[in-house]
Amino acid sequence: MPTLTIGVLALQGGFEEHINHLRKAAATAYPSPSPYQFNFIQVRTPSQLESSKGLILPGGESTTISLVAAESGLLEPLRDFVKHRRNPVWGTCAGAILLADEANATSTKKGGQALIGGLSVRVHRNHFGRQVESFIADLDLPFLSSSPSAEAQQPEAEVETAAAASSSSPSTPSPFQAVFIRAPIVEAILPIASESTEGGAESGASPLPVRPPVETLAVLPGRKHRAGFSRPSESDAPDAIGDIVAVRQGNVFATSFHPELTDDVRIHVWWLREVVRAVEAAADEGVGGEKTRGPVPVTSV
Repeated sequence: MPTLTIGVLALQGGFEEHINHLRKAAATAYPSPSPYQFNFIQVRTPSQLESSKGLILPGGESTTISLVAAESGLLEPLRDFVKHRRNPVWGTCAGAILLADEANATSTKKGGQALIGGLSVRVHRNHFGRQVESFIADLDLPFLSSSPSAEAQQPEAEVETAAAASSSSPSTPSPFQAVFIRAPIVEAILPIASESTEGGAESGASPLPVRPPVETLAVLPGRKHRAGFSRPSESDAPDAIGDIVAVRQGNVFATSFHPELTDDVRIHVWWLREVVRAVEAAADEGVGGEKTRGPVPVTSV
């Protein structure tokens, strides 16, 4: 049975919660007998990052994570992991900020911070205010399509409601209760250059692969006029559109909210299957090491 190692950056923030959710997701997505032996590790060194086929950047304090990454010699390996090697990466909250190519100047801390980049967006930090203004909101996430195992991925209290909903709309997943804590949003999707190099054309760096378009996977509608919030959204987008809180661009996935702080593992199941899909595709192309064998279901959750 081949081993598949997936890392969670463990410099600061909620990395343990993500590892716990990944273990539950593996048991849900690939029940025994599993075609893989999953190994979920805390990543603090370049060698641990090198051994990982996918990586989660957790929520926490993005400036602190960036500084510790630079001091521990991880910042450049992280950029290579995301932008050159194109391994699957997921950033939640602070992790989403680090993956963005730009952070809004008015929201970036004095002196700025080093970003990993790889996601052609500009984010607005702490968009909804201070930690005391945190909230939970139901999100529609169409990419989490229903499956026979959907009940096992949701909190028990929601199973009956989800089953009733699926009877009338079998392809529509039940809403996801998203936890927003000092959350960023994607305030702009940036133009994608036809070709770019890390460090500029004169640095001698090899060209970066051309990025695919950015996909908007979730928005928070009605936020600007919703009762019960002391601070309105600062987004200039029409209220009917709402604030962008989940995006994907090729190998990079980012969410403004914290799925690891809920009992719902559906997003972790979906992302784990995306990692497996990417690993198998690379193996089929003879990229990324020894080819793994055996059928692995990679259908959506």
